[in-house]
Amino acid sequence: MRTSALTTIVPTTLAAAVIGTAGIALQSAPAQAVESVDAEKVVLAAQLDPAKNGTGTTPGAAGSVEIVEQALADEGLLDAARVDGHFGSDTVDAYSDWQEEQGASGEGANGLPGSGTLTALGEAGGFTVTNPIDLGGKTTVDGQTLNQRTADMLAEAEEGAGVELQVTQGSYNRGGVAASGGTHDGGGAVDIATRHLSGSEREAAVTAMREVGFAAWDRTGVKNFDPHIHAIAISDTASAAWKADRNRQVYDYYEDRDGLADHGPDNGPDIDPVTWEDYQRNQ
Repeated sequence: MRTSALTTIVPTTLAAAVIGTAGIALQSAPAQAVESVDAEKVVLAAQLDPAKNGTGTTPGAAGSVEIVEQALADEGLLDAARVDGHFGSDTVDAYSDWQEEQGASGEGANGLPGSGTLTALGEAGGFTVTNPIDLGGKTTVDGQTLNQRTADMLAEAEEGAGVELQVTQGSYNRGGVAASGGTHDGGGAVDIATRHLSGSEREAAVTAMREVGFAAWDRTGVKNFDPHIHAIAISDTASAAWKADRNRQVYDYYEDRDGLADHGPDNGPDIDPVTWEDYQRNQ
């Protein structure tokens, strides 16, 4: 069959096609894909990037971070020049301001993107959130307060180490122990007693804790500390704020350092850093 030069045969399967007044088939423009942000990668970048020299980015995180930064810039909270994929201190401060706008305060406005405020920013900025980090509610272990994520990590590490991990200081303990320097003010922080553990048992404990996603160090015999293992759950979004050099501990761990004020060499077992979510996916 011959057709007019102005007429095109339109397949009936093209549901998106419409027929123009001149008989020409017109197809509506495809909907623009919605951008997505990987919450796990953004949170890790927020813990690692501020301590870096320059504007280096966290592997696999730059794209998601840049989307978050653009949304913060659109809200008037971040200078456009800082939309670069590096979740540095300016971005931490901008995100803290966003958290405060959402009604958060204290460690709730620590600049680490929690699921609620990140979802709200996505609604404002036009992106979706994947891989949200679930801290669960607060619970107690050995009489000390932890969030459920940290408690689950600790239970898994205890099983892996084959030794009792007795908690002597937990999380959300603002002002509880002055020597801790504020690291226990927020979530994810835990101290483990070591007086009842042998050297090999302490090493097994630190190894197991690192394997499930803690930045962990044996402080037994270190400086004037009471003997203990100190640990921070990597990517805990309620972790103590970056101010006063506190969340530098996670960065130190990734850089093979000891998490102390002078950032000396790591004294623990050589374990590749992972998050709790990484660990769970690999089981």
